[in-house]
Amino acid sequence: MSGPVVVELPEILGLTAAAPLTARLAALQGGPVDLDASRVRRLGGLCLQVLLSAIVTWRAADTGLRIVNPSTAFHEAWTLMGAPSLAPEGSLP
Repeated sequence: MSGPVVVELPEILGLTAAAPLTARLAALQGGPVDLDASRVRRLGGLCLQVLLSAIVTWRAADTGLRIVNPSTAFHEAWTLMGAPSLAPEGSLP
């Protein structure tokens, strides 16, 4: 059994990153995914919505999605936007 696909999130998760992120995640549906947030310097609302949608989708399919290695900036933005309780199990400290 192979491990999860690792998707390295870009430094800026803003408006221009939303469509490519959506497409990348759609292509990976059905299998486990780790979203590596170590390089993220800015998380915008639209990409937060994309990530929350992915969390709901993976939970429904029970296929495993985690946010791993969150940068301080990612974690702070995630928290400021009120999403900590929505993080996938095993994600974010």
